Amino acid sequence: MSEEALTKVSYIFPNGDKYEGGCGRCASGAMVRKGVGKHTSANGIIYTGVWQEDKMCGRGTLQHLSGARYEGEFNDNMYHGTGTYTFPDGSSYKGHFCNNRLEGKGVYTDSQGRVWMGDFHGKAALGLKMQHTS
Repeated sequence: MSEEALTKVSYIFPNGDKYEGGCGRCASGAMVRKGVGKHTSANGIIYTGVWQEDKMCGRGTLQHLSGARYEGEFNDNMYHGTGTYTFPDGSSYKGHFCNNRLEGKGVYTDSQGRVWMGDFHGKAALGLKMQHTS
């Protein structure tokens, strides 16, 4: 069974968003983003990575205007799987995500370089342990 051939496109949406990358037909016959591509929103948010059925799905990077950046796994347009989220102040979280939420084992490094490890559940992170440096 052969994989559907993807078409490379460069497209500007009516709202000013731009997409460059793979495109293919979905089950309904409509052309959708598929494979690897780069989408730049009219307001400057950039996603570079894998698309499936017109959604961010697989590995990719999402760069926000604030300077925040997520690099990791996506599913159904959400952070889902393992990844690293870097906040505008330089602090970061590396670990598991579930439907755009910090979920499971992870490591948070604050803007002063202090490292905290433990279990994260959305905005709650009870019982974190600080890593001591010598």
